Amino acid sequence: MTKEYEIRVEPRIAYDDKMLKDFVARENRLDVRTITAIQVIRRSIDARQKFVRVNMKIRVYIGEKPNKNLSVAIEYKYVGKGKNVIVVGEGPAGLFAALRLIELGYRPIIVERGKNVHERKKDIAKIKKMQMVDPESNYSFGEGGAGAYSDGKLYTRSKKRGSVEKILQVFCHHGASENILIDAHPHIGTDKLPRVIENMRETIIRCGGHVYHNTKMVKININNGVVTGIVTKDTENGEEKEFDGPVILATGHSARDVYRYLNDNGIEMEAKGIAVGVRLEHPSHLIDCIQYHSKLGRGQWLPAAEYSFVTQVEERGVYSFCMCPGGFVVPAATDKGQIVVNGMSPSTRDGRWSNSGIVVETRPEDIPGDNALKIMTWQEELEKECWLQGNMKQTAPAQRMVDFINKKLSYDLPKSSYTPGLISSPLHFWLPASIATRLRKGLMQFGKSSNGFLTNEAVMIAIETRTSAPVRILRDPENLMHVRVKGLFPCGEGAGYAGGIVSAAIDGERCAEMCAAYLS
Repeated sequence: MTKEYEIRVEPRIAYDDKMLKDFVARENRLDVRTITAIQVIRRSIDARQKFVRVNMKIRVYIGEKPNKNLSVAIEYKYVGKGKNVIVVGEGPAGLFAALRLIELGYRPIIVERGKNVHERKKDIAKIKKMQMVDPESNYSFGEGGAGAYSDGKLYTRSKKRGSVEKILQVFCHHGASENILIDAHPHIGTDKLPRVIENMRETIIRCGGHVYHNTKMVKININNGVVTGIVTKDTENGEEKEFDGPVILATGHSARDVYRYLNDNGIEMEAKGIAVGVRLEHPSHLIDCIQYHSKLGRGQWLPAAEYSFVTQVEERGVYSFCMCPGGFVVPAATDKGQIVVNGMSPSTRDGRWSNSGIVVETRPEDIPGDNALKIMTWQEELEKECWLQGNMKQTAPAQRMVDFINKKLSYDLPKSSYTPGLISSPLHFWLPASIATRLRKGLMQFGKSSNGFLTNEAVMIAIETRTSAPVRILRDPENLMHVRVKGLFPCGEGAGYAGGIVSAAIDGERCAEMCAAYLS
């Protein structure tokens, strides 16, 4: 016999199997000896009140063994003789598009400008240790895309466009923990996600698909308004190849050369708003104390605390973005002469610091001109200015939080997780006034709502610019095809239709389905 219950318990009960079993037996007048297993179905932490509680939905097995797995097997058939579909980019959108194509009987041909996820780690290490940026292999380019090294956060508010459950099941099928099906804010972890991505690639190849790394798209072949294929160039030896078929374009939000190519060749796009700001880093224990209302911090049972802030300042949003508990700040530039910072966390989230993007909304009308690439150009200028402020290295300009509020240069800086190093810089002086003013006012509001958050123990590290794509490639909302060019499916975050791993994956699946309908 099985029974399901919704319970609200102390953390020590939620995360201790014996205590949980005793609690369930006591509360429901069951003989604890008859409970053979308890399966957690849903779990969320409620830290809004003084005493933290965990809300849970559980399945209790009485006198029988568990027979229901939360994860389900997914069948991927062999499609080696199916019609080709070209997928440009091997981030979440591209990977999930390819896997969905296999389910539908089509053969995906993935071309990825960067290296496989294993080789990519070596180039990322060079950025941190030697301050050398490979423009084809970095935190944004390579197998897994930008999401591979950003904590593997799978929380999304996007519920309307597709099945979040399906995306999580695909991750589990390829080696992710079942905890992502349980937790309200699931994450895989930077240390675990690369292996999951490798497993996805192996599924694609085993089923007859092809994956080409170090292979950069340099041209889209269009005949009478219809895509017939692409031309690629090997980034190591310069060899060119052609691939035939319709194209799912999933290049990610940092492929500026692709945006320029599309713009130069009359592929309709429009400028899209982004958010710009800094990475704010606190000691993780301090965030734990604030969020869990305890001088002891998270204690023995609770995970590293998260936070989420949002407000309006002068008709623009100011909000936290991509919060990384127990994580570290990384150099995420994609070329020389620029500084971009991002955050990530390992699966344990047990680092000394916690960080989050604190960013300000910028709309197309805030930047002069009518060029589709104007936001991208402005974004590049900010990254170049940050490079100059950082002493023309990956050394990032930074300022203590309260010093920024008070428009005061920081005499020194706290220790940080950012391994290339920090240099004290008056962010309040050189950041655009539209950003600096709203950041200051927003942070002051966050400090009022969360006692202890506004502190000089926290450091602001510049600059966070790659929050989303600075353009939107125009597509028909019904068939997801480009508004003019048939057989071209702009996809995911890079096309301006997603924000994060899960929403990009959902869009990848939807584009695969529309491409299959187009071919049939």
